[in-house]
Amino acid sequence: MDLQAIQSALREHHIDGWLFYDHHHRDPIAYRVLGLDENSFVSRRWYYFVPADSEAEPRKLVHRIEAGKLDTLPGSKDEYSSWQELEQKLETLLDDATDIAMQYSPRNAIMYVAMVDAGTVELIRSMGKNVVTSADLVSIFEAVLTEQQIATHFEAQRRLDAVLEAGWGYIGDSVRSGAEITEFDVVEFLKSEMEAAGLWTDHGPNCSVGPNSADSHYEPTRASSRTIRNGDFVLIDIWAKLANDPTAIWYDITWTGVVNREPSAREQLIFNTVRDARDAAIAAVQRAYAEGRPIAGWEADDAARNVIRSAGFGEWFTHRTGHNIEVTLHGNGAHLDNLETHDERLLLPNTCFSVEPGIYFPGEFGVRSEVNMITRPGSPEHRGSAVVTGPLQRELLRI
Repeated sequence: MDLQAIQSALREHHIDGWLFYDHHHRDPIAYRVLGLDENSFVSRRWYYFVPADSEAEPRKLVHRIEAGKLDTLPGSKDEYSSWQELEQKLETLLDDATDIAMQYSPRNAIMYVAMVDAGTVELIRSMGKNVVTSADLVSIFEAVLTEQQIATHFEAQRRLDAVLEAGWGYIGDSVRSGAEITEFDVVEFLKSEMEAAGLWTDHGPNCSVGPNSADSHYEPTRASSRTIRNGDFVLIDIWAKLANDPTAIWYDITWTGVVNREPSAREQLIFNTVRDARDAAIAAVQRAYAEGRPIAGWEADDAARNVIRSAGFGEWFTHRTGHNIEVTLHGNGAHLDNLETHDERLLLPNTCFSVEPGIYFPGEFGVRSEVNMITRPGSPEHRGSAVVTGPLQRELLRI
């Protein structure tokens, strides 16, 4: 745990303190931010309060039968047994604070950080405290990447782009030779290539053909997989990180193409619309960073979504524009989202995220174009920047 950094962030956000609370590992965020053992046995409630004041020490409240639960953390410790004692000592713990951050989100808008149960929030409020969301604080400590982590992302990008290129070649060669090839065969091929390249993925990737490409979370199986033939429309969504490095950052992309033919006018129109929406979101982030202006996730989503709506396809864009990427594929930083949530979290410097608008026509086909971006901080002499970390698909592939 970086106590100085936490207290500095609290002061910057004008919050009196951050109250961490857990019972039976309900809040994995707390364990990661505090550096606690995520596999430790926890059967009783514990509380850890970090005040914003750098001269004040953190305070612990633990059950007497698990009194050593927070001993790895700095600060004073108090113990409880009864619920009455817990509530009295918790109120004392928070005595000099009013605005208190917790893993809570008003109206559950940012559900990714809403780990604290409603009853506990009610308890803290009954003590005259104002519970505020820790969403922006969590982004700082979960999503901001080190230089070494950023390097792992670019290395994964280099390797995975080569794997995807080999996958397209495998499809084209197989179809032209007359060999039967299915979506599942492509997935197995890609997985084998990733392993050989020193990459790891938790599931997937996905290869979706024809109508299956209209299902944005389609996953082929050996039993249900569709055969790929001449003239088919194909979507590949693939993601991976460096193997054997728990701090490595993911790379996550989606490309589309057609097998042994030119795209239809409708396919070309939909691809161009998605591409332009993707580029609008990219431009919105880059413009904000060039101007030294903060930008929230919902603003980048709007930039992409407005292009698709203006083209008349808004109802077929059914998911957010992008998600945060860090040690986990869908991380705890800002998402590009003003559809599923109104994500007011800022796209902080040194964070990574996907940009992946899509248009899907059930029973027909779907197009998604996904890239990743990394934001970089500015300096007194130079503005910040935001870069796309891999190649941009400009046209539908001819496979």
